[in-house]
Amino acid sequence: MTANNSAFQTKPEIAEAIKASAEDVRAAGPLVHCITNYVTVESCANAVLAVGASPIMSDEPEDVVDITSICNALVLNIGTLNKQTIAGMKAAGARAAELGHAIVLDPVGAGASALRTKTAAELLDTLPVSLVRGNMSEVKALAGQAAATQGVDVNPADAVTDAAGIAEAAAFARDFAAQANCVVAITGPIDIVADSARAFAVRNGSPLQGRITGSGCMLSAISGAYMAPAGENAVEAALAAVVHMGAAGQAAQARMGEADGTGSFHTYLMDALSTLQGADLFGTALVEEVL
Repeated sequence: MTANNSAFQTKPEIAEAIKASAEDVRAAGPLVHCITNYVTVESCANAVLAVGASPIMSDEPEDVVDITSICNALVLNIGTLNKQTIAGMKAAGARAAELGHAIVLDPVGAGASALRTKTAAELLDTLPVSLVRGNMSEVKALAGQAAATQGVDVNPADAVTDAAGIAEAAAFARDFAAQANCVVAITGPIDIVADSARAFAVRNGSPLQGRITGSGCMLSAISGAYMAPAGENAVEAALAAVVHMGAAGQAAQARMGEADGTGSFHTYLMDALSTLQGADLFGTALVEEVL
């Protein structure tokens, strides 16, 4: 989500699938239940609104079953865990499973503490998660591989930063997707999106997305909106969400003036999320399928 290559050309059929997914979200206007961390909850709600969906936030165990019942997707973000949110996630997840709703898991900081790692693993093992969205260190922790996390940030040694690391990361992502029976989106300087059969590398994004709190949480939230109407096109929907966020980062950076800092970038990022349409993503997607 933080590197791009303007000379890269995306195959038309991939760009068309991304465009269609973005249009599906705006046409469907899904209601997305987000149990997310309190550091970024407002940004997540606004991001979901920006892409054409509607957010609702609730983590109270006595409330979440009713809330999830009226929604179209569920996003579980473990960034600020406590006993209440864990209970709420489990209750909401069970109800979403009963209803066949898309479930997005963001394992924020998995590998950094026993509680985070255990909770993320339990959610993945007990719920029919549709998409895992995290950085490489977090996803490696979920996969049971050694990962030295740096708090909630990716270990630089894990990040995919150039073409040399893409093939290995894509193979890992496909294997993890097969193991977890879901789609996986691993974000970093170069993003990897995969299911058990296909993997894509995404070069959209801005380095400034790593300088603000919540860009990953926002992506997980809008991924819920994208996954809600996806049906069998789950990997394309996840890919489109990643491209949407990356393209928004590029558009936000392009607006930056000499007096603008990260506060302005955050505002411009939200602007771009709301104004980018499917046709814009068709023209700006920087995606290659990794065979």
